[in-house]
Amino acid sequence: MTVPCRALDHELLPKNIEGTRAKLKRLVKLGILTEADTGSFTAKQ
Repeated sequence: MTVPCRALDHELLPKNIEGTRAKLKRLVKLGILTEADTGSFTAKQ
């Protein structure tokens, strides 16, 4: 989960990691992303 935080130039703090994880999970629910493995997100084709 640290890769998206680094890409967004966020500090690697638990609050930033969890916030990013929650946003990615929300995008999965909206059908924009897919979660192949736990914590591995990709754009839906």
